Amino acid sequence: MTIALIIGGIVIAAVVIILVIAATRPDSFSIQRTARINAPADRIFPLINDLKAFMTWSPFEKDPAMKRTFTGPESGPGQVYVFDGNRNAGAGNVSILDATPNASVAMKLKMTRPFACNNDAAFTLSPNGNATDVTWKMSGPQPFMAKVMSTVVNCDRMIGKSFEEGFDKLKALVEK
Repeated sequence: MTIALIIGGIVIAAVVIILVIAATRPDSFSIQRTARINAPADRIFPLINDLKAFMTWSPFEKDPAMKRTFTGPESGPGQVYVFDGNRNAGAGNVSILDATPNASVAMKLKMTRPFACNNDAAFTLSPNGNATDVTWKMSGPQPFMAKVMSTVVNCDRMIGKSFEEGFDKLKALVEK
């Protein structure tokens, strides 16, 4: 047996193992982070309920040349943000579906690239003394290719780091 055959066999076995593990993953995912922000909910809510304001602290706004279009009302349900950026930013849209003042905002994220997705995002604001606990949650279907990716990449850690970066920027805006 040659070295090439042994290496080829190992590679094929590794691929099969990854595919088998991926097949056992759940059909949906959910990622969530919570941060305590030293400000009342009425100072935080407008920065979540308006997608133009959301851009000022979003961890996903990293392409200065990104094409951006806003439609619908100035804020709240019905507002839509369409974006088309570089390979890191991707393309898609975010829409606000529902909002309860100073308490919650529900959004829909539809990406067309680099990976297609149709996810739900939600923000919940809970008073905590003079501060507000803000929870950011994203959930959605996990098709087979996403299962394969999550087998080799810790998506909770990757997306969670982005949420934490966004919270740091949001804190900087409202705690000053």
